[in-house]
Amino acid sequence: MEIGSKIKNLRVQKNLTQEELGERTDLTKGYISQLERDLSSPSMETFFSILEVLGCTPEEFFSEEMQIQKVIYSREEYTIYADEEKGYEIKWLVPESNENEMEPIFLKLFEKGEYKEFGPSLSDTFAYVLKGAVCVEIGVKRFYAKTGETIYYRATERHQIFNDYQGESQLLLVATDSYL
Repeated sequence: MEIGSKIKNLRVQKNLTQEELGERTDLTKGYISQLERDLSSPSMETFFSILEVLGCTPEEFFSEEMQIQKVIYSREEYTIYADEEKGYEIKWLVPESNENEMEPIFLKLFEKGEYKEFGPSLSDTFAYVLKGAVCVEIGVKRFYAKTGETIYYRATERHQIFNDYQGESQLLLVATDSYL
């Protein structure tokens, strides 16, 4: 991959326009455009300034690993936490997913188990009930879902998930703006 396309890729990942990157590095939008199309080469000082704004070290920039997107995660990479007192087990399915836009987890609620209570946030939460039945409490309202049903809510109020089944319940849960 050429330097210009790598810079563009990082800029897009940081949700910056060419103009915003230019403002933060004291460069013009036109010059940023030329760099990204490999029509111009930056000085070392300019290059380091761009990388600093993009939150990338030169080592990371030229690393082969940076070019390879991780797509598949094995069971050995899961992080598992169990709270026996509250009666749940959580598996983070993607390492460091709390730094991503979505955080997927596998949630197992034992009989009479409850997942921790969360305050209001900007998160959207999606869950699919794989086994059992659950109660989702949002504010003062309660919603019930059973095996094969989907849950989706905006976390604008205090919220919590309870097992509503005589036995174990299991959910695949994905939250945005990580808070899990």
